[in-house]
Amino acid sequence: MANKAQATKQSSTEKPRETTVEFFASLAEVLVTGLFIITFVVQAFAIPSASMEDTLLIGDHLFVNRVQFSTPSRWIGRLVPYRDVQRDEPAVFLSPEQPGLFLVKRIIGIPGDRIHLRNDVVYRNGQQLVEPFVRHKREHNPYTDNFPALAPSEIYGVTNRKWARELPSHIEGEDIVVPPGYYFGMGDNRDVSYDSRFFGLIPRENLIGRPMFIYWSFVTPDDQYDVHDFAGKISFLAHTVIHFFDETRWSRTLKVVR
Repeated sequence: MANKAQATKQSSTEKPRETTVEFFASLAEVLVTGLFIITFVVQAFAIPSASMEDTLLIGDHLFVNRVQFSTPSRWIGRLVPYRDVQRDEPAVFLSPEQPGLFLVKRIIGIPGDRIHLRNDVVYRNGQQLVEPFVRHKREHNPYTDNFPALAPSEIYGVTNRKWARELPSHIEGEDIVVPPGYYFGMGDNRDVSYDSRFFGLIPRENLIGRPMFIYWSFVTPDDQYDVHDFAGKISFLAHTVIHFFDETRWSRTLKVVR
């Protein structure tokens, strides 16, 4: 009788097993939550070029905070840490020149700032900037080194005719003045960076978010992100699988982007 009573007590305290329907419902909740976070909160982003070296390397994979630079919402504004882009911080944005192309540059000028370069040194609002994150790795370009003193030309690599026509309207004295609702961005690898000096100012609505941290970094060829054929992609995927451990830059894992 005691054993029977004990068995009855155990059976009454056991949790009912999860049904197949309940399992798939739980899985759907996880997927929907993950999809919401990836779509509206954070976004994975891979660095395709050397324009931000050595801050960001080709093959760095990082998460981007999509919420921080968003337009504040009235009903949830106090709960979310919205803020404007700050000077000298990196930002991910949609290219104002090529629709659908994501870029990452450092914001050098915010609305109202006066910017010019002399001998590859940046002056903002009359003050010379100290930029420890900047690298110079190739031959200099007279146009970019002394921007905007020289007129934009294809000779200097400026192929955006719209920007070439628009640039003079933003120049006052020796400076380019950043208008309301726009930003001026440049890459840390100044001599190879295709940035606001070439494609123009960055509209506020093009901003996607601020890079947070690198979650994975893999040694990647300079031209890999220009490979679009199926065979080339499969080949690099196979290379990644084979060399995952020896070509992953483990020291960059979880590195905060500054």
